[in-house]
Amino acid sequence: MLRKNIAIDLGTANTVVWVAGVGIVANEPTVVAIQADSNKVIAVGEDAKKMLGRTPEALIASCPMRDGVIADYQVTEAMLRYFIGKVLGRFQLFKPNVMVCVPAGCTQVERRAALDATLAAGAGHAYLIDEPLAAAIGAGIPVSAPSGHMIVDMGGGATEAAVISLGGVVVHKSVRVAGNKVDEAIANYLKKKHNLIIGDQTSEEVKLKIGSATPMAKEEKLEISGRDLVFGLPRSVVVTSSEVTEAIKPTLFQIIGAVKGVLEDTPPELASDIIDKGIVMSGGTALLRNFDKLITQETGVPAHVADEPLLCVVRGTGLVLENIELWRRSISTRG
Repeated sequence: MLRKNIAIDLGTANTVVWVAGVGIVANEPTVVAIQADSNKVIAVGEDAKKMLGRTPEALIASCPMRDGVIADYQVTEAMLRYFIGKVLGRFQLFKPNVMVCVPAGCTQVERRAALDATLAAGAGHAYLIDEPLAAAIGAGIPVSAPSGHMIVDMGGGATEAAVISLGGVVVHKSVRVAGNKVDEAIANYLKKKHNLIIGDQTSEEVKLKIGSATPMAKEEKLEISGRDLVFGLPRSVVVTSSEVTEAIKPTLFQIIGAVKGVLEDTPPELASDIIDKGIVMSGGTALLRNFDKLITQETGVPAHVADEPLLCVVRGTGLVLENIELWRRSISTRG
């Protein structure tokens, strides 16, 4: 096989790249820094993320993906070219086969944009797969079996809840509420309660360090700094874990609303399978403390987090790419 097979999980927060025969080769933030006048890419991934909110006028650091889909076509293409180039090295005679995953709820226009960007970035053949199906395969769920399995893939920009049976998606719901909206909720809460304006990275840090979906037995505290809303000067406050739980509750209930919506639309035969097997959670937001407990509590269906939830989607995409003939009806392609 002279063409390389590359699977890319193009997420709102992180992009993960997998190569056949090698495994995962890149796992970096979906951030690109470009020069304002020439549109030349200066940095991608971790280096660019450090620049977010700190750039001079001549530089623009942005996240080209929003809510799980492409928001800035040219920047996304430049980023894909960077990742594909990183994998192939300098000299490559044959263009690779690249598979990218997209939310199940995205429109035809958004799908075409993803295919076009992948081909323009140097792919010989571009394939698309629905995210919930890729996540289920990557989480080790036997998707081809004639029984129902439920997967909830919670990334940075979108949450996908789906019931999968016989190798396809039976019912799905997509809400554009996920990790980024949780961060926003924390920032808005601090603005209202403490008159403090904080950046995206600070609110993410609060979520990771002391965030919990349900009140914790032992209260945790974290000191954070930001800009005072009244005086406009830098200031620090101490935030507690119970405040964070209170701040993110409405956002988490929007995600749970999507899960309930899918359960309500599930055919009865598949519903009984899901009660037995439970709900599998994948994606970065699944790592929020006690979120599985909250979902179990609200839906009455046992929920558990998949192994390495951040990598489920890219692993599943890679497995499909390696066995492309078996999955021909579940993917769309151009090349």
